[in-house]
Amino acid sequence: MHTGQQYHQSILSSQRDRAVRQRFQRMALDYLAPGEDVLDIGAGTGIDAKVFAVNGHRTFVYEPSGSMAEYLVEYCRDEIADKTVVFIPSPLACKVHAATADFAVLNYFADHALLFEQLSRVIDHAGFFLASMLSPYYLADMRYGWWWTNMPNLIRHGHYAIPSESHVHRFTPGVVAHAATPYFQLERVTPHGLGLASQLYMFLLFRRN
Repeated sequence: MHTGQQYHQSILSSQRDRAVRQRFQRMALDYLAPGEDVLDIGAGTGIDAKVFAVNGHRTFVYEPSGSMAEYLVEYCRDEIADKTVVFIPSPLACKVHAATADFAVLNYFADHALLFEQLSRVIDHAGFFLASMLSPYYLADMRYGWWWTNMPNLIRHGHYAIPSESHVHRFTPGVVAHAATPYFQLERVTPHGLGLASQLYMFLLFRRN
């Protein structure tokens, strides 16, 4: 189990992880109008929150891990002092135009229906939710036995769980889109098509109905 500091240093020392985060941050910022507030769900050590805040977006952060939250306080201390990064005890404790969940936060949920219902009470109409999730089609995972074991489940049900202590799940975009109904509509999947087989992470953009 990583401490917050270990996780933070691991992410920032990985060129691939930094590149994925930067693409996610750019996509979120492209859809945010100047001054719009954002909720960062599973904010980790505040890597995304700091970027959003520096770019003029007050960012509400929800992070249930004490170790992650502790390091977030250190990493975002200036933004917290300026009230551009704001801790909240629940994702329901704010009202925003947009919400984000980066680096596979949603892959730790077995079902997303309740989450989308809750987000419908937080995100403005016509606002958006951007999530970074593990692609179930990523071909580099073919080296693992669990990938082959779970292909029938993916074909039949559109999702599967990987046996591990972390209970990570993989979902097709269609299954997540179904869970989002009737509150959100899936607007964009990046990458799309064959790109889902070559990239570990996929970005799902949902628009609030």
